[in-house]
Amino acid sequence: MGIYDDNLDKNAANYQPLTPLNFLSRAARVHPERIAIVHGSLRRSYKDFYARSRQLASALAKRGVARGETVAVMLSNTPAMLEAHHGVPMAGAVLLSINTRLDAEIIAFQLDHSEAKVVIVDREFSGVMAEALQKAEVSPLVVDYDDPDFPADAPAKKGELIGALEYEALVAEGDRDFAWQMPDDEWDAISLNYTSGTTGNPKGVVYHHRGAALMGYANIVAAEMTGRPVYLWTLPMFHCNGWCFPWTLAVQAGTHVCLRWVRAKAMYDAIADHGVTHLCGAPIVMATLINADEGDKREFAQTVTFNTAAAPPPQSVLAGMRDAGFEVTHLYGLTETYGPAVVNAWKEEWDALERPERAARKARQGVRYPALEDLAVMDAETMEAVPSDGETIGEVMFRGNIVMRGYLKNPDASAEAFRGGWFHSGDLGVMHEDGYIELKDRAKDIIISGGENISSIEVENALYQHPAVATAAVVAKPDDKWGETPLAYVELKPGRQASEDELIAHCREKLARFKCPREIRFAEVPKTSTGKIQKYVLRKMIDG
Repeated sequence: MGIYDDNLDKNAANYQPLTPLNFLSRAARVHPERIAIVHGSLRRSYKDFYARSRQLASALAKRGVARGETVAVMLSNTPAMLEAHHGVPMAGAVLLSINTRLDAEIIAFQLDHSEAKVVIVDREFSGVMAEALQKAEVSPLVVDYDDPDFPADAPAKKGELIGALEYEALVAEGDRDFAWQMPDDEWDAISLNYTSGTTGNPKGVVYHHRGAALMGYANIVAAEMTGRPVYLWTLPMFHCNGWCFPWTLAVQAGTHVCLRWVRAKAMYDAIADHGVTHLCGAPIVMATLINADEGDKREFAQTVTFNTAAAPPPQSVLAGMRDAGFEVTHLYGLTETYGPAVVNAWKEEWDALERPERAARKARQGVRYPALEDLAVMDAETMEAVPSDGETIGEVMFRGNIVMRGYLKNPDASAEAFRGGWFHSGDLGVMHEDGYIELKDRAKDIIISGGENISSIEVENALYQHPAVATAAVVAKPDDKWGETPLAYVELKPGRQASEDELIAHCREKLARFKCPREIRFAEVPKTSTGKIQKYVLRKMIDG
């Protein structure tokens, strides 16, 4: 031991576990009257945001929710969702944000697998949740969220009340001055997010307080959220906990502008009326903005930062966004890395490049996030880094404090994901000489549509359940609006008939609508001599 190891131990005065919950408590103390949340007619200050989060935590504790238990929510981008991101972990519990586009069977699996003790459900989704609860083995306390600012001309309708009480009644049971729990350890779980799954049931990705706190700081840096940011919620908060932005905004005491549905007029109105500075989303959100009717568009003075993930946007989209007043930043990450862990850090000298070279730079996923310790492209067998030549393909791997704890109740999958001391993404890419990575393929054949992952295997399994289908193969088809959509190649059994409409309708009976093929092509599916389907050949056929 050296001199710096003697009588210089950690203690309560010099060491506290990292947690993003302290961001909110600080913002409420420093800027109590600043507007934290805008939702329809609602304006909620940081003082009230913090108090209501404490009330929710208190109410959950009074209802018997204990440390390490799961509270599930199925909510839109509303104030209740923001309060859940703080109030649930303030009670020592773990937040499960359920994808609002899922079907009842998958929801039931998640409720059972997570052993959910409480479910808070928006009335917009009460129908599918009621069906899921009938299928589930657990019997959680069910709480209805009846949004008072639910628009009268909404594209969706409120469902029936299915809970034991309404959300506001639950919050009213709590104490605004509740002494909320710091985590015992920053390694404690703060949230649970399920992957879409490539085979079998989805895997439950566990986040810890340390990672969520570090993402809060890193998002501020990567998104250049200087001053007082105003953030428009176009990214679903159920998706990787909204890339941790529900916690991030309080670092700068910024304003959350809630948005239930992504609609052009609503986005432009919010940007112009509230001075939005930042938003995130998939390519479909960009397409919605630049293709909006002229009557829906609004002028605004500020440049708005738009963070997008998934496939790199086409040059036409980037140009359209720039003309409309948006600056696009390309990100990359996975559920297992708390959302974005790689950023295309743009260099000023690239602005002078010719258009093709500039587009090539934009297509790269980029360099590691400020909170990520290491990013590499490696040979998955030898665990050696591939040459940084922009040509040699390897697997993209991550290492650091914004990598998940592991998969809930799945030690084998966790061990495989962390083999060799790195998180294996399953994505294939190259490393350029300047240290920027670029994806070349997805090893697990995941299709990213509208920012959501779709397993090609899951779609193929649905097609195979049709009596006329002999062979099915699903690949990603580039789409200007959605980024990618599922394209299915199908061989029919001899003597059997089925139309494209019939097979798509069949898939809609088996899958959530967004997972279903947008197009089906009847063709001989190319195979190797051993009968393995050659998807790379199918990808080449897309535009052929």
